[in-house]
Amino acid sequence: MVPTDISAAATLAQGIRLLALDVDGVLSDGRVIYASDGSELKAFNIKDGLGIKLLQRTGITVAIITGRRSDVVGRRAAELGITQLIEGREDKLTALRELCAGLDLDLAECAYMGDDLPDLGAIRAAGLGLTVADAVAEVREAADWCSAAAGGAGAVREACEWLLRQRGEWPAILAGFN
Repeated sequence: MVPTDISAAATLAQGIRLLALDVDGVLSDGRVIYASDGSELKAFNIKDGLGIKLLQRTGITVAIITGRRSDVVGRRAAELGITQLIEGREDKLTALRELCAGLDLDLAECAYMGDDLPDLGAIRAAGLGLTVADAVAEVREAADWCSAAAGGAGAVREACEWLLRQRGEWPAILAGFN
């Protein structure tokens, strides 16, 4: 699925200074796996990690807002240099508002990427609502942009690259790899 008005979404991308991400179903495939010792396992896509780092290089802050608490998520956030980590928050919209206030940003300067009903308010309120291909129908309908990839399968990388392309920053990013 692509947004109904791609040019409107591209215009919204210009003013984004913050990308806030859900975890389960966005950065991961939504599965929670418990090891026999009770520890939690999650798989993260390495391409998503590079996309996040590329976005950070251009001065866009990346944050995580998740309804669950997990040592694994804290570790992944630290690996990616994500200092804005909000865990245990089911009310994603309130968490997003608090995050923006703390960073002195307007919601219009924020993109939010989620996949399920707890993300709906944040997607609608953010300046740019993003989602994944396998999001629930209501979230896909509310989002300004939807990835071709499913959550945990490179959808965040796709969103980061799309943002960078819309902002005209992709050629400079590519030049850094030559």
